[in-house]
Amino acid sequence: MNSTHVASLATAFLLVPMALAAQNPHVGHVATGFANTPDGMGLLPAAEAEAAVARQHADLAARDLSSLSSMKTHVAHVQHALNPTVVENGPGLGYGVVAAAEGVARHIELAAGVDGAGDMVTRHAPHVAQSARNALARAQRILELATQVQAADNAASAGPMVQDIQTLAAELVDGVDADGDGSVGWQEGEGGLATARQHLGFIVGG
Repeated sequence: MNSTHVASLATAFLLVPMALAAQNPHVGHVATGFANTPDGMGLLPAAEAEAAVARQHADLAARDLSSLSSMKTHVAHVQHALNPTVVENGPGLGYGVVAAAEGVARHIELAAGVDGAGDMVTRHAPHVAQSARNALARAQRILELATQVQAADNAASAGPMVQDIQTLAAELVDGVDADGDGSVGWQEGEGGLATARQHLGFIVGG
């Protein structure tokens, strides 16, 4: 994750209409800025940035399934990007997908509860929240698998779990067409952070 990419994610929703931001600061927390995120970026951009690191290192972990040490090193980097309380040091931002996705779901639901929130907020907030929770569930499953990888004593047993981590890391962002209808929706088990971004875009653009 380079600094340019992080900056682009951090500023992706800077054009939140001022009237909307003033009326409903929780939308701004998700889209534009939050107090304790890296550089004060929005919760969704923070989740996306950390997920990008997790995805990169999941791919690196799966690059050589014959090397247990390589798999463990890169899986530790995935763990850090998902939850830095599990692995303190790594190439992520130090916030974690877990905290960011939880924050997205919480604050977008708070946004929907604001008096006069508006139709686009109340309509799409549940879609953003569910997509964030889908990402959170995948992150938690990755962390479970990562613990098993770190405990593995041979590459043959670790390899299949690393491949599962790689798949789930992609699904953190892209989601998955779980019902086979040809598209990725926001529903439980489907949408990921990209779907959350899509529906947040409907809110801030509406």
